[in-house]
Amino acid sequence: MIAVPEKYALEVSSPTPIKSERQHEQYLSVLDKLASKANPTSEEEKYAEVLMTLIEAYEEEYHSIPDASPVEVLRTLMDANGLRQKDLVPIFGSESIVSEVLHKKRDLNKSHIEKLSKRFHISPAAFF
Repeated sequence: MIAVPEKYALEVSSPTPIKSERQHEQYLSVLDKLASKANPTSEEEKYAEVLMTLIEAYEEEYHSIPDASPVEVLRTLMDANGLRQKDLVPIFGSESIVSEVLHKKRDLNKSHIEKLSKRFHISPAAFF
């Protein structure tokens, strides 16, 4: 069993497949706390990997976005989270790059996809 500090522990003794939206939100919350840690321990990193696997499985089944282009996925995520173009500047580096991506004049690169998947807590595969 992975030893994780109490403040990251879930209400269950060990993570199990996600069966409800409440459980999904709880796992996301714990994962967010772990992801914001400056120097996570190896146990915390392993725990986060387990949570991510369970979250991805749940989202694939219940939150999957039908076949859409990477830009359509990004626009849907922006709408769902009430974000504007300027809110994505930290991910893309400048508002002009955000605009170019949203107007399909520039493709998402690997770095953008990694940052977006962390920002929205989704699998990078959503952008392919």
